[in-house]
Formats: sequence, structure tokens, C-alpha cells
Amino acid sequence: MSESTTPSAASGGAPRSDTGGVSRRGLLARSGAVGLGAAGAALLPGTVTGAQAAPATATAQSTGADPLTAAAPALPAFDPIRPPAVPLAVRSPYLSTWLAADVPSGHWPTFWTGRVTAMTGIAVIDGTPYLFFGAPNVPDHPLPRGLVQRSLQLTATRSLFVLEGGGVRLNLTFLSPVEPGDLKRQSIPMSYVTAEVRSVDGKAHDVALYFDISGEWAHGNSGTKIRWAQQNIAGTGSGPSLTSLSFTPDSPQVLKESGDTASWGTVVWSATARSGLTWQIGPDTVVRPAALADGKLGNTSDTDQPRAINDRWPVFAFHFDLGSVRNAPATAQLSVGHVREPAVSYLGEQLPPLWRSYWSSWQDMAAFFHADSAGAQTRTDALDRRIKRDATAAGGANYAALCALSLRQAYGATELVSRNGKPWAFLKEISSDGNVSSVDVTYPTMPVFLYTDPEYLRLLIEPMLDYAENGGWPKEFAEHDLGSGYPNASGHNDGNEEDMPVEESANMLLMAAAYLARADTATAKEFAAAHYPILRQWADYLVANALDPGFQNQTDDFTGFIAHSANLALKGILAIGAMASVATTAGNTTDATRYRATARDYAGQWVSKAQDSTPDHLKLAYDQPGTWSLKYNGYPDALLGLGLVPSSVAQEEGDWYATQVNQFGVPLDPRHAYTKADWEMWTAAWLRGHPVSKVLIDTLYDFATATPSRVPFTDWYDTVAGNQSGGFQARPVVGGIFALLSLDH
Repeated sequence: MSESTTPSAASGGAPRSDTGGVSRRGLLARSGAVGLGAAGAALLPGTVTGAQAAPATATAQSTGADPLTAAAPALPAFDPIRPPAVPLAVRSPYLSTWLAADVPSGHWPTFWTGRVTAMTGIAVIDGTPYLFFGAPNVPDHPLPRGLVQRSLQLTATRSLFVLEGGGVRLNLTFLSPVEPGDLKRQSIPMSYVTAEVRSVDGKAHDVALYFDISGEWAHGNSGTKIRWAQQNIAGTGSGPSLTSLSFTPDSPQVLKESGDTASWGTVVWSATARSGLTWQIGPDTVVRPAALADGKLGNTSDTDQPRAINDRWPVFAFHFDLGSVRNAPATAQLSVGHVREPAVSYLGEQLPPLWRSYWSSWQDMAAFFHADSAGAQTRTDALDRRIKRDATAAGGANYAALCALSLRQAYGATELVSRNGKPWAFLKEISSDGNVSSVDVTYPTMPVFLYTDPEYLRLLIEPMLDYAENGGWPKEFAEHDLGSGYPNASGHNDGNEEDMPVEESANMLLMAAAYLARADTATAKEFAAAHYPILRQWADYLVANALDPGFQNQTDDFTGFIAHSANLALKGILAIGAMASVATTAGNTTDATRYRATARDYAGQWVSKAQDSTPDHLKLAYDQPGTWSLKYNGYPDALLGLGLVPSSVAQEEGDWYATQVNQFGVPLDPRHAYTKADWEMWTAAWLRGHPVSKVLIDTLYDFATATPSRVPFTDWYDTVAGNQSGGFQARPVVGGIFALLSLDH
């Protein structure tokens, strides 16, 4: 996919796609630490670009003060981490917008691919406009001043920008709720945007806030025609009424994608009604100047529709006249969402989103979402504090920062649907293969669900089990995924897929056992009994194949097929041990005894086969002396309490990894300098208590906070250069960072 950054001739506005020119990915590659947003903005006439310095710092916007008499604004603080890209609205595979820069002024937010999803924010303080979000060019209204960013605070569920200028402070919060244990709220594909303004100099200030988003949120191709509407929506119960601006492709292609963006569905952009709220839909060159010239919008909708996203660039705008602001905060509450019906298909059956089980329309859901704003903030505050507290105790402050960076990304690749009235969850393998519910992507993501909501893990693995049990999967080992291209779980009944026989069979058994260990007794017994035949089938495949795997593919498929893999064998052996736990839960003591004995026998043989002759570490493969690899597959031994890996072996491996540390971590093996963030944290969990565990945490933190690769947190990166490897970004596998937390919760 190639995305141009050439603006329209009329607007000089947002960098746009599909008109030729430098590709957005090319800009990223060329711009290093500057990143996508700044590179795009630098091409625009009349924009505030907000130059950035070295990684981990950024130069704040000029306030326009006399440089001879005013102190320069301090560089913004980042608490607890400078994210490679700031999560903004990250709620589903298709509502995934990020800021690939340190400051929001002068930079467009983007979809996870790097394609612009424009949002503009302008504050007018005592008659002077200050840019605080996006990179617009407003005809006849230059924006030479921007609010100064004082800090960016990241928690597990929100990103808070603290900005100042003109005597006021603006707290701009992007909250994408994660609601463990609450399927109703977790099913809502919407995120909050909250702006809170107060005076900081003791004086009263007249303040207005302008926000808009562009049609680019609706489709991956900006030549696509869209249509739009405005609605006033009554509040729910005692909740507030809303004004909603919605837009959708004029000719939706149901269950198809364009550039990883849904080609069907509706973008919903809503504001809580309050005095001084006005709205408008129209060309960016008309709407933005009108807001600045008139101090309000016209409450009008452009009638020239449908039309292409890049045809006079329609924007969807709100203007909040907050009046005179002093110490008491004045608030503007917005939300953005992406609603689709159907959500996915499963073996040809179209499945509705789960939210339709609770609301008859998206309008009702949006009204509930706004009425629930205070409650959502309270609940997510509690979740943020819990994660920070537990993660700090488990691995220190740097580990807590990594967990905060990962939560929304992990959950944001999943969505809840209904099948015959029963909730299921599907996961998109974002940015690698685009598969539906890849087993070996769900598996590394597993720790975040074990910590926050084990029942959510069950909802993710039940479709995988159903397909093998009832859907026509033809092979004796577990499938790799449920479909080659999200959102269509069309299966592989012809057997033509990316086979990973030992890998995926072991993954399914280990996930099932991990869930059972956290479910209540009755639920665990029911689950184990219901799925026992297929789990036993996969376990027996492992008994025959796991001790010395043949030439097979495995989850790190970018390294290629491998024979006699010591790490893959370890996974298979631990999965046999996990099957003993499944059998115990199901009440099959005979099978439990057999699988447990086999696992113990194989573990002893594995140590001998894998031990290098040095003998201070384990080999990459049984037949490759002098090699080594990161044995992240030891983590399930600690997670499930199997006790199959001797403590002396774990100690030896930890000692060896401590001798292989690069600037930004430990490589996967000696063939390359790259590593995987999820596997590093799995290893840190397995070796908790060994000094190398903290080294792995701290070097991953250093990578995340210093990398010049300004993309949503990549899990595959170079430990020497600190750059992203391949195209992995925004993948849910960063849920594996919760591995240490999962050991205690």
C-alpha cells in the first residue's frame, strides 16, 4: 500500500492519499526520529511543524513570546515512557488511530498503517487561535502559535496531553476503555476524547475549542465516495443528549478491506450537548475558516454528497464556545467510534457485533457511552492503578511503563461478536499476515488476558476449538488460523494453510490449561469435558512428534523452518504436561497419569539432547552444537507450575543470556541481531528472580522509549540499532508483556 502525502491544491490541508508522490512508508524510512507525522507536516505550506529533537525529547511549540525576554518552554515530560507512537482511539482492528510523534501540534494522527486519519484541534483564547492538534492549513487564518505541551502521561487506558498557552491549561485525554468482565461495555467500539480547560494565571479568559475529523477515517482509499448525516440523539435516562456526525462509504463493500481498513461501516463522531456547541459538515477550506472568523459553526451540512474523501476534503466539525474560564474547569466531551454490521463471517455465516445484543442501534449505544463517561473514567482509573501497582511490584517501574504501553494495543486487535446468541471473540493478526484468530498470535498475547480477564481468553479460543471440532478442519494437528484474511473466518477445509503442527497443537493445549487454572471449578470441568476429545487428539500428536520435532515451521516463521528445534520441543513437552492438568480437570485420572509420566520422561531426554557440549547453555537445535536461542517457551512451566524444566537448566540459561545482551535486548538466537519483545518478557517471567530478568525489562524499556521507529509498538526489532525489523507494528502480541503479572494473578 502506498499513501501519498500530497495535499489538495484547494486546501493545503491534511496530507492525503492516492494522488501520487512520496509514500508514507518511505517518509518513515527516511525521517528516522522525526517520524510519520512530522514528515508529512513538513511538506505542507503554512503549517506549524513542531520540530523534534533526538528520541525521547521534543521541542515544544513556540508561544510567540519575545525570545529576548521570555524563557524558552521546557521540553515536555513523558510519564512513564515516551511511546514510539501514542495510542489515541485504539478500540478495535478498525478503530486504531495513533500519533507517531511526541507532540500533537503539527502532526496528523494516523491509522496503524501510517495512513492519515486527520483530526484538527484549535483553541481560541481571548481571540487568538492556538493550534493544539493536527497539521491544518486554514485559508486566511495562519496559525503561527501553538499550545506548549508540558507533559504526556500514558496509562494503560488513556493518553493525557497537558498543554498551555494564553494563560490557560488544556488537558486533552484520549481514553479507550478496557472493561474486564463486562462484555456489554467491552463490546462498544468507541473511544472518548475529553478536553478540560482552566485558567492558570488567575485571570478570566474567553476560550473556544474547535475539533474536526476528516472522511479519511471511513476508508483506506481517499478516492472513495462517502455520505454523511447529522443527528440529535436523546440521552439515556438522565444522561446528556448528543450531536452526532456520522459518515460511511457510499457503496460499502461488506466484509472487505482496503489497506487494512474496513470497506464498510460507519464512523460516528459525537459531542455531548452543552451551551455554546455548534457543528458543521463541509470542505476543510470552508469549515475551519468559518469557525475562526465567526466564533461558531453554522449547524449546516454540505448537500453535495456523496462525494470522494479527497474531493474538497469534507470535515466533520464541532465548535465549543466555553465562555469565560477561570479556575473551575470547562469541559468538552466527544467520542469517536466505528460501527459495522456484520462484524465478521465464520464459515460463511455473517456474525453481528456483540453490542447489538444490548442496543438496537448505534445511536442508542452512543447515548449510553456518553452517559457512562464518568463511570468509565472511574473504572479505568482503578484498572490503571491496579496495573501500575501490580506491575511495579512484579518487575519495577520500567516494567509498569511497558504494561501501560501495551494494554490498549493488545485488546484493540480483538472484537466481540455474537453467534447464535453466544459471545465469541475474534482477533486480527495485525500487520503481519492479517489472518483471523491466528493461534500463534493469540498464544503470545495470552498473558494480558490471564491477568485482566481469563474469560476473555476463553471467548478467543472457543472459535478455534469449534472449527477443529465442527468446522471441517481436516488434519490431526491444530490449525494455524481461522481464515487467511480478516474479517472472514473462512477456514482451511482444503488443508491449505501455513502449517505449524507442533507449534499450534501445543499452543492450544497450553492456552486451555492456563484458562482452566483460572476458571471456577464447575466452569473448568464443563470446559475440559466439552473439548476433551480434540485436546486429547492434539496431545497424542505431540506425544508422537514433540520430543524431536521434524523439519517444521514455528511461530518465528521469519527465521524459517527448522528441524530438531530445542525451543519447539520444549513447548511440545510442556503442552503434554499441560494435558495432564486438563485430564485431571476432566476427571480422567488414567490419562492424567500417562501424560504426566510422558512429559517427565521427555523433559529428561530434552535436557540431554539440547545441552551444548560447552556445557554452559542449551542449543538452538539438537544437531547444531555451539548455537543457542532464547528459550522463551520455558514460561508455561512457571505459569502452570509443571516443574518439568530443572532449576539448574533455568539458571544456566539465565547466566548465558546475561553474556549476550546488546544495547536494546537479547537476540532470539545468534543468527541475527533482532529479537521479539513478547518473547523477551516471556523469558523474563520464566527466569524471574535471576538478574537477567531485570536486564530484559530495562533494555526493552530503553528500546521503546528511544527507538526512532515511530510506529505503534513493534514486537520485532533490532537489539543493536534499536530499529523496527520487518513490518510488525500494532500487533496484539505485546499482551505477552504481561507475562510476569500473569504468574501471580
